[in-house]
Amino acid sequence: MAHSLHEFVRRKPFLLCVDSDGCAMDTMNIKHFRCFGPCFADDWGLKEGRDAALTRWNEINLFSMTRGINRFLGLAQILTELYPDDKDVAAFSRWANNSKELSERAVEAHAAENPVFSKALSWSRAVNKAIGALSDEEKTAFHGVKEVLEEAHKSFDIAVVSSANYAAVEEEWRRSGLLPHVDVLTTQQDGSKAHCISELLKKGYAPQSAVMCGDAPGDEKAANENGVFFYPILVRNEEASWAQLPRLPRTCKAREGGRGGSPPQSGILPQSRRKLTLTARKKQKFVIIQTILIE
Repeated sequence: MAHSLHEFVRRKPFLLCVDSDGCAMDTMNIKHFRCFGPCFADDWGLKEGRDAALTRWNEINLFSMTRGINRFLGLAQILTELYPDDKDVAAFSRWANNSKELSERAVEAHAAENPVFSKALSWSRAVNKAIGALSDEEKTAFHGVKEVLEEAHKSFDIAVVSSANYAAVEEEWRRSGLLPHVDVLTTQQDGSKAHCISELLKKGYAPQSAVMCGDAPGDEKAANENGVFFYPILVRNEEASWAQLPRLPRTCKAREGGRGGSPPQSGILPQSRRKLTLTARKKQKFVIIQTILIE
């Protein structure tokens, strides 16, 4: 397995990009409930209004269209809401919304010049420590993921495309037995998900031969920006979503055999209080993965 985009070499005609938390790994909720949110409240000394701040943290990161947002973007959003007149917070927010790299390494480069960066770095490291303290039983893959990836790997090169930190992703995928079916890990230090997919396509894949598999609007956006398929892993229906993913080899081969042009991609985050079902339809020789939103 390649440990960086630079090392990675294409071996198969198709590419499957897979998000980690909340997509392949059943770790999204527990990390925010037990690590990200509490560490934020502790590091910023939130006593009064702590519960309201934690609720808002979860709304931003789990239960809204910003689900799966990079940790520093999520931090910038809630800090801006809590401290709208703080100039250091405003500077951090501008950086987070414009930086090409959102990682601890990138934050550390500004820590000496702005106390919010320094605090953000301390918070991020505390989060990593808290995640590391979770038991193995609390950091597992969704049922069926290993078997699906093993089968998909016969036709696809498989890339993890995650906004989490490399060490956590590597440890969790290794312990879950998923790494033998992965060709490269890309994480926050490699850039945004859209950037990582773009760099992967430069290895020689046609956009119509690539798929992004994720559970959040940011995953769909990254796919659409690169003109590749998006396959949604539906919140609260993750195992059923993975059970249907083995259709992908047929889907991509059907697309490759169709007449020019790319069919529209679809797929959207399941929002709270809504149920989504996954269906497939045919159009111009292509099988298109589609989500239907049911109120």
